[in-house]
Amino acid sequence: MIAYLRGRIVLKSSASAVIETGGVGYEVFLCDPSLEALGPEGGAAELFIAESISMYGGTALYGFRSKEEKNLFDLFRDAVPNTGAKKALDYLGKAVKSMPDFTGAVAAKDLKRLTAIFGFTSKTADKLISALKDKLPAAGPAAAAGLGAASGAYIQAMNALTALGFRSGEARAVLEEAAAEAGPGSSAESIIRLALRRLSPK
Repeated sequence: MIAYLRGRIVLKSSASAVIETGGVGYEVFLCDPSLEALGPEGGAAELFIAESISMYGGTALYGFRSKEEKNLFDLFRDAVPNTGAKKALDYLGKAVKSMPDFTGAVAAKDLKRLTAIFGFTSKTADKLISALKDKLPAAGPAAAAGLGAASGAYIQAMNALTALGFRSGEARAVLEEAAAEAGPGSSAESIIRLALRRLSPK
């Protein structure tokens, strides 16, 4: 079983990337945000991998930029009824907008947040809450503080920092602290200001 790939991005399409390692090219399917963040053709890539057997025969590879992404994909596929690999990848593409806020929305059984911010249908949001409410890891400080429940301030702040060139992992760690300091009901602007202070060179 292939669990991890590190190599050169030979080709990118609208749904997958071909990663060359050891002289062999592997086609790997990714959710849209992860594929976009993967980088250009010719660059290096490191991906965690999940395999799925197609009903028509053959094995498809699904790639993830972090262990957390892969774990959530596995949870979607294994815990949510009638969810295969492709549908799990579609769910992941919505959830990775802000995984802490997604976790918080499911834990709070917040249908409005799952539909308005993450783009799930009401039926799917209800199914996710029923299947995952006791299986997801505890929400981080930002989600616990209730940030983003109506305005999506946490997600807006994350989008702003990544647009400024900060890596998503770096931005997420800082935003967790900044959102907790800002407190419930804080605007995206105030969270961004606190985050930038932490990211600025000393």
